[in-house]
Amino acid sequence: MEYRALRGVEDLIPPESLKYERVVDTFKEVVERAGFSEVILPIFEEARLFTRSVGESSDIVNKEMYVFEDKGGRVVALRPEGTASAVRAYVEHGVYAKEPFTKWFYVGPMFRFERPQAGRKRQFFQAGAEVFGFSQPGADAELIKVADTVLKELSVEAVLEINSIGCRECRPAYREALINFLKSKLDSLCPDCVRRFEKNPLRVLDCKNESCQMVVSQAPKITDYLCSECREHYQKVKEYLNLLKVEFKENPFLVRGLDYYTRTVFEFKSSQLGAQSTVLAGGRYDYLVEEIGGPQVPALGFAMGIDRVMLLIPELEVERRGVFVVTRGEEAYRRGLEVVSFLRSKGIRAEIDHRQGSFKAQMKAADRLKVKFAVIIGQDEVEGEFYSLKELSTGKQERVESLKELLARL
Repeated sequence: MEYRALRGVEDLIPPESLKYERVVDTFKEVVERAGFSEVILPIFEEARLFTRSVGESSDIVNKEMYVFEDKGGRVVALRPEGTASAVRAYVEHGVYAKEPFTKWFYVGPMFRFERPQAGRKRQFFQAGAEVFGFSQPGADAELIKVADTVLKELSVEAVLEINSIGCRECRPAYREALINFLKSKLDSLCPDCVRRFEKNPLRVLDCKNESCQMVVSQAPKITDYLCSECREHYQKVKEYLNLLKVEFKENPFLVRGLDYYTRTVFEFKSSQLGAQSTVLAGGRYDYLVEEIGGPQVPALGFAMGIDRVMLLIPELEVERRGVFVVTRGEEAYRRGLEVVSFLRSKGIRAEIDHRQGSFKAQMKAADRLKVKFAVIIGQDEVEGEFYSLKELSTGKQERVESLKELLARL
């Protein structure tokens, strides 16, 4: 019987796994410089956490969540996104009572039952950052600057789009205006948007269907309905982004696909990805902590699609590193094992071929593994009690008298 990975789920084997590590390492380096600490979250949660936070009208809850009943009779879901879990952890552990503000980041797999295509898988990877405790617009601009820095350090070219979707005070007036506009356009909307119109008409603005986008382009703009506080907050965010030299363009129809967002929303989009153009997105969610059972704490965050970023960065040139110990004969092999153990204890990557094939075969293996040096131990080296050190890129070979000298050379 032949076994294959499930559709929409892929293995990351070298060199793709090395590319994944590069994206994650760069992300961690940037966010840690900005004062974020890592939070490690569970892969599955009670399903109602996501239906409550993400929103029952969202596509994630309606069509994409992996939901099942466990042996204890609980309805659980594989996490489709990270923010809800981070907020749940923040509330459950009472972090709000221990810290004036909190900055977390996370990395890991997410799960959505979608039609697999380039940049969209059923198991995919996200790196996210969440900030709790700041309502000020400077926090929005700082977070966007951090996101911009991550992408720039990965050499990913993307356009930043921003918008404000208001708050509880001003959004109802816009919602009513949007409903009045869409009522006469229902025949032009896709079936999903007709359903969205009944539950959450703002979600129509997020539809990628071409006919729906044509309708949306004529819709009222939410920025025309912002209350004075939201308008001032949005203006300050733009001022601070200019101060931080972050280029952006305004998109008055940007709303994001999750129901918990308020005020600032943003997306970094790449023209190289086709339909799945968003590589990093986020915004403010000032009511979510309270909705999940905590006190009223303002918050904001973003998530980056690691899989999509991997499609945008160049193939990695594998750097030669480490040592391969080439041996011939039992005594040489014994010495080789000691050399490998010694070098590893000193922090040097070292390999040995236990098959003990010919020198030529072992040197070929070393070259395929992109090793920088070969330590050769043959009959002459055993009898003379020395080692031969060869640099594979140049072919230069020298005699080394002891392990101490070998370590110094390396």
